[in-house]
Amino acid sequence: MARINTNIAALTAQKHLGRSTTEMNTTLQRLSSGLRINRGADDPAGLIASETLRSEMASISQAIENTQRASNVIATAEGSLAEVANLLVNIKELTVEAANTGALSSEEIKANQLQVNSAIDSITRIANATTFAGLHLLNGNLDYVTSGVATSAFKSLDIYSSQLGSQSYMSVKVSGILSAQRGHLQYQTSQVNSSVTLEVASNRGVEVFNFVSAFHVSNMVSAINAVTDAAGVCATFINGANHASGVVFRSVDYGSDAFVSVRLLPSSSGTFTVYDSDGITTKQRDAGRDVQVTVNGANTIGTGQEIILNSSSLSLKTKLDSAFGAGNTSTFYITGGGAMFQLGPHINTSEQTSLGINSVIASRLGSTDLGFLNEVATGGSYSLVGGNASGAAKIIEKAIGQISNLRGRLGSFERNTLDTNANSLRITLENVTASESAIRDADFAVETSELTRSQILVSAGTSVLALANQTPQSVLALLQ
Repeated sequence: MARINTNIAALTAQKHLGRSTTEMNTTLQRLSSGLRINRGADDPAGLIASETLRSEMASISQAIENTQRASNVIATAEGSLAEVANLLVNIKELTVEAANTGALSSEEIKANQLQVNSAIDSITRIANATTFAGLHLLNGNLDYVTSGVATSAFKSLDIYSSQLGSQSYMSVKVSGILSAQRGHLQYQTSQVNSSVTLEVASNRGVEVFNFVSAFHVSNMVSAINAVTDAAGVCATFINGANHASGVVFRSVDYGSDAFVSVRLLPSSSGTFTVYDSDGITTKQRDAGRDVQVTVNGANTIGTGQEIILNSSSLSLKTKLDSAFGAGNTSTFYITGGGAMFQLGPHINTSEQTSLGINSVIASRLGSTDLGFLNEVATGGSYSLVGGNASGAAKIIEKAIGQISNLRGRLGSFERNTLDTNANSLRITLENVTASESAIRDADFAVETSELTRSQILVSAGTSVLALANQTPQSVLALLQ
């Protein structure tokens, strides 16, 4: 039927033309922006997933930057520590030279002391001057803060890592199981009955002694203690109030690796019987015992007097008093400090790590047992001009070990934690980015095909609409 008020064909053509035009505009928008999802209506579920992944990508990228910055901090600290190590080696060289008093004049020793003073001052200056973006690294600013540390139980305490999390402090309870012991042998006679030749040995060295008949144990104690540094064995009386009670031979060091041996050599004409610490069992060699404790419930066997604990929440090294054993308990608290690094995309303790960097100023290098590096300077108890090169050398060796240990810890942290973390995050970022791209980015091959289709449909729709608009004009033929 021919009607002119309503052109159904034109309406149909308009509908399809409008749809084709919308599709073409959408395709053009995707091609121009490179995104398949430009607004929520394009793909609501895809938009939600995409935004979540984009947030994750931003967090991962920042975690990578955090890791790289942490590496820069560690590299800065390690570079300064390398210079401190060089200065300590130079101080050790000067100390060994100053010990050669038979060939050096007092003026030369004073000159060595001046160089030592300068090197010690330089170490403290480096410790105070090493900074990263205003953050002091080696002056103790990044060391952990503790309270309640009983000096009667802990001879030294170094906290390497502690995860406080949301807590304001961490409680560390150390309970003794077995105390550390030294190798122990005893000779229960007041004097040597016949001439003997003894080989006295330990894990440090060996010395040979010739004792004639009727040689008193008081002289034996003096003879052995005169070479304790070389032999690693010290001697005392079984009963300090009675020098005729006999002599006790002990290793200087504690632990299962330390031992004392008293052996009668074949050239001896008499006998020399030594006993275990029980005074009954004859024995030529006796080893010490390592300390055994629990730290927050974790059973730990040390090396000598030293305990090293490595766990996900706490890492420390401590030297316990030799009497700390069964029945002894001591608790201290970690209340803050350390360098906390955010290495993951989520802010929680599992993606954070904390590291303590001890102070390396001269007054902190060394130990309470041996002394500290600043005491090697002029006026100190172990100065070279004071004639105590032996004591100074022990302090310097301890300081060299402390710096080497710190450099090793920092290097291990950088290599095994930071570098591997950065590599892992980069892989994660790659995969998350690929997932986000698959959801949100436009596929140009698909979109260009859709554009061609839409362009054809728009052109065809326009032509069809023109034809549909001409159809009502055929009604005029009926009026002629």
